[in-house]
Amino acid sequence: MADIICIIGNKGGTGKTTLSHMLCQGLGLLGQRSVCVLTDTWREPLDPVGRRYLIADARSREALAKVVDTIRTLPGWLGVIDGGGNRTDMDRRLYGLADLVLLPFRDSHEDMRTVIRDLEMFPRAYAIPAQWPTNAWQREAAERAMAELLGPYRDRILDPVFALSASKLMLQKQIPAVLPTPLANACRAFAHQVADLLQLRVGDASDAFAASRPIATTTPPSYAAQGH
Repeated sequence: MADIICIIGNKGGTGKTTLSHMLCQGLGLLGQRSVCVLTDTWREPLDPVGRRYLIADARSREALAKVVDTIRTLPGWLGVIDGGGNRTDMDRRLYGLADLVLLPFRDSHEDMRTVIRDLEMFPRAYAIPAQWPTNAWQREAAERAMAELLGPYRDRILDPVFALSASKLMLQKQIPAVLPTPLANACRAFAHQVADLLQLRVGDASDAFAASRPIATTTPPSYAAQGH
């Protein structure tokens, strides 16, 4: 059965939606098929054209159940569920069905305190530093704060996804035909981390190879992408 990855966390503004799309794009660049699942009722579905993954609309409880059931039947696929923020009950539900849970947090003491509570609530989850500073001084300060506050959880903290101004392109209704190289590389690096956690074999597919591959060749993925 397909694996389900859930990107959740009680605090809003940590980059869950951006990371969900970056992860799926990176998986596509590595030759891995995936579906990005929208659950946040405050957001609208994005256009899948030009993306290396499918998009499923699961903003209702019934749609989510149907989409997850459909994804589970697709061998060799991954489902990435964007959990949205400030929805503890939904987080608990998604945690129960996920094979891998990721908890993004940003460079602030408030985010770190919140992710500690989430790590305690979800003992199988991993925390991932998101929108992490690239400036050497700011990065050093962020890592010092992380070591101080999150030291006991260091074996459950993934490598950071660094702040890139281009990451906002992933949330445009339609994305450019070609993404900036730094963004594509960040998507790949994030996808590699997740693939390692799931013990998946993925390859560094070239853009030309990935673009030439059909992203869907069967009816079920299209069915899932429509949120039915």
